[in-house]
Amino acid sequence: MSQISVLFIIVAFLAVVIALSIVTVRQGNVAVVTIFGKFRRVMYPGLNFRIPVIEYVFKKLSYQNRSMELKFQAISQDQANVYFTAMLLYAMLDTEEKSIKNVAFKFVDERNFLQALIRSVEGAVRAFVATKRQAEILLLRQEIVAHVNEQLDKILEEWGYRLLDLQINDINFDEDILKSMSRVVVANNLKAAAENEGQALLITKTKAAEAEGNAIRIAANAERTAAQMRGQGVALFREEVAKGMANAARDLEQANLNASFILFSMWTDAIKHFAEVGKGNTIFLDGSSNNYQRTMQQLMATLQGFDSKDGPQDSGLSTQVIPSAHD
Repeated sequence: MSQISVLFIIVAFLAVVIALSIVTVRQGNVAVVTIFGKFRRVMYPGLNFRIPVIEYVFKKLSYQNRSMELKFQAISQDQANVYFTAMLLYAMLDTEEKSIKNVAFKFVDERNFLQALIRSVEGAVRAFVATKRQAEILLLRQEIVAHVNEQLDKILEEWGYRLLDLQINDINFDEDILKSMSRVVVANNLKAAAENEGQALLITKTKAAEAEGNAIRIAANAERTAAQMRGQGVALFREEVAKGMANAARDLEQANLNASFILFSMWTDAIKHFAEVGKGNTIFLDGSSNNYQRTMQQLMATLQGFDSKDGPQDSGLSTQVIPSAHD
């Protein structure tokens, strides 16, 4: 064998060794290396080297996030079938050697791990739902997720994984239960609508009654004020009349005239006023001398009463009545 042939064999052998020694690990993955079936080390993303024949790349693992959709059934405390559709998001715990060894060697393959993970999630959800009534479950999505996380965190950590998120996308019941729930919702809505309408009607009538009461109260106050002012006006008018009559009586007394002239003037003015404002109504006056004298006496008594308030009761005025035209 020539030297060229030997050299060619050596170069070929080195090329094969180098080729077998180079291991490329993609980003987001790690490689588990074993020697004769025993864990040796971990290769991280990039270019790596191994001892050919001795070191063996047992498995390449991804530490990227992974998701799956779950569909399963549970039974509530009141024996209602509840159907769940959920999305599960999980990933490797970390890239530490301990976690990688758990992921690589805890389960025979990925299929067995997924089966254990799915059954664990379903078991945690069913255990929680079994303690709740079907009417409560729709409102407990967050509580279900929190319960599953609490139950599985430690287990998944031992397996080298962590649960990132569990989303309960859909919760359904049997058709009969859905129909009965719909009827309950409709009845509750009708009840709420009736209560709201009743409250609205009550408020409307209450406000109307309050407004009417306020209007009546305002009108009554206005009428009371007007009546008070009318009364005060009448009182002032009478007071001024009394003062005028008293002053006129004193003037007549000082002039040595009979006070009957005042009464006669007042009486004739009154008749004139009746005629002016009577608007065509018929006024009957007793024109007899007896009635005239009686009227004059009443007026004189009134005049003396007013005069007694301003001075001595004995005014010195004569109470002689002026004869009427008939006399």
